[in-house]
Amino acid sequence: MVLPGTATAGDYRFALLLATPHRFWSVDIDERFETPIEESDDVHLMASVWDPETGTVLPDSGFSVEILRDGELVSQEVIYRMVSQRMGFHYGANFGLDGDGTYTARLSVGGVSARRTGAFADRFGDGETADIEFEWSKAVRERLATEQLDAAGERGALRPMEMGELPEARAPEPAALPGTVLGTGQSDDAKLVATQLPGDAARRFTDGNPYLAVSARTPFNRLVLPAMGLSASVVRDGETVFEGAVEPTLDPELGYHYGTVLPETVQSDDEVTLDPTTPPQLARHEGYERAFLQMDSTTVTV
Repeated sequence: MVLPGTATAGDYRFALLLATPHRFWSVDIDERFETPIEESDDVHLMASVWDPETGTVLPDSGFSVEILRDGELVSQEVIYRMVSQRMGFHYGANFGLDGDGTYTARLSVGGVSARRTGAFADRFGDGETADIEFEWSKAVRERLATEQLDAAGERGALRPMEMGELPEARAPEPAALPGTVLGTGQSDDAKLVATQLPGDAARRFTDGNPYLAVSARTPFNRLVLPAMGLSASVVRDGETVFEGAVEPTLDPELGYHYGTVLPETVQSDDEVTLDPTTPPQLARHEGYERAFLQMDSTTVTV
């Protein structure tokens, strides 16, 4: 993989990465569709975008790329939200180029669609565009490498790679989450960590009620799993005391999570059920093509 460069525009920091063309699987609700490598594909172009102040990766936006050479448009595409074992969350697609030379990738991110709270409340609402140049040559192609990662039925994960200044879209360790961690459920290999913030610590979310936050991550490397539909219920002594949607939310302290206001504090022996109504709407690289699709509800007893 090659990192040609980074750029800042407005509140956003961008990075451009190049790899050999990859096959990947797009997702529509709970169905996956393979995108094979085409003969015309020269490069798998990836982009990452984050908040330079906190290093928080911004995973819930539309993203498009124009590739230009000498000011002329070579290719353009709305690229996919993706997850891979080595890169975690990113945006990417395969592109054809027009021979060796110097190109400009024009990266355009839309505003973050998730609810934004705290210091993020007034940021990332509007999109920005940044240009990053890259070279395409025999020397660049020789630096690129591919691994085949089809290990169906085998548990485990490759270690995410480190790419200098690029932050990783990783969820915190459960012990590092604020509030009281209620427990961890598992659904189709995804781990769902539920934590509760009391009203006095959740003023940016509520007007005094407790707040339920659910951090969805991969099981081995805590890679964030955005773009999921999630609902929750709380049952006490056989009676449902809460039931409702849990919204995608971007917060400086909790990071990307799913959150909702509770009518009252979750108590000991309550059962908290987390129900993924839609699996993460992310394209997947090899290694994750079968994961996080058939997601059943999971219950945590406090």
